[in-house]
Amino acid sequence: MAATIRPKTLADFIGHDGLKQNLSVFISGAKSRGEAMDHVLLYGPPGLGKTTLAHIIANELGTNFRTTAAPMLTKQGDLAAILTTLEPMDVLFIDEIHRLPTAIEEVLYSAMEDFKLDIMLGEGPSAKSVRIDLPPFTLVGATTRTGLLSNPLRDRFGIDLRLSFYSAEDLAKIIKRSAGILGIDIENDAALMLAQSSRGTPRIANRLLKRARDFAAATNAQIISGNTVKTALFQLHVDARGLDEIDREYMQVIVRHYAGGPVGIDNLAAALSEPADTIEDVIEPYLMQLGFVQRTPRGRIVTELGYEHLGLKK
Repeated sequence: MAATIRPKTLADFIGHDGLKQNLSVFISGAKSRGEAMDHVLLYGPPGLGKTTLAHIIANELGTNFRTTAAPMLTKQGDLAAILTTLEPMDVLFIDEIHRLPTAIEEVLYSAMEDFKLDIMLGEGPSAKSVRIDLPPFTLVGATTRTGLLSNPLRDRFGIDLRLSFYSAEDLAKIIKRSAGILGIDIENDAALMLAQSSRGTPRIANRLLKRARDFAAATNAQIISGNTVKTALFQLHVDARGLDEIDREYMQVIVRHYAGGPVGIDNLAAALSEPADTIEDVIEPYLMQLGFVQRTPRGRIVTELGYEHLGLKK
């Protein structure tokens, strides 16, 4: 069902109007010249539409779409097997590109810059380097952690686009569109209520919509109402600002165990039994956007706004 909800064109993609306008120009320019579009780097928190935009780029260019994830590329042969099957102007999408092994990344440099593939055949004294010509292609890389990208790799992307959290109004439009595709009506105030609890993220908005649809079905309702959304959010332990149990536990650990902070990420990871990168990539960005948490040189602290949200006094 997610594949049907996913927009297929820039016109269907809601939000990020400036980004869409620029991307439309870059796509039309490449098509008019009959050239492969410059390589594109998409970055931002998870769930904001990086994979969707990669699909849209291929659709708008009218080319084939190939996809892989960096952790799947463990040796040069893995990358070579993909690159040598590309056709001219194809779009290759690499998710989590910041996790590419160094050896694979170095092979990618000449492929991106010169459309040449340099690989070593054999081992030891008998090893020899072979250069293979590649058709012009567009690499679209996606990452949630640009700081982990090496400068040589990042410099080879001609276009970099940052996706930020969505406004509640844009999320409400996404929810209304998705509800139509799913074949259920939703009241405007219910869509806005879901949007405000979606952490600025379309992926979460669509997930909450599907759960609200389940609660509506349980009562044989033909439309998702505000009361249905309230029930769904309560049962899912999601509050009006979109915080779930792990978000609240994160702030409560800082408040109760460390007097509001500062506390280092390793201590937080141990206290929450969550990997540090999950905390940095998934939990903290939205809490920081709300102003509930701050990162300082000495560690994380909960702000007065965070205390207020928890119903506590600093």
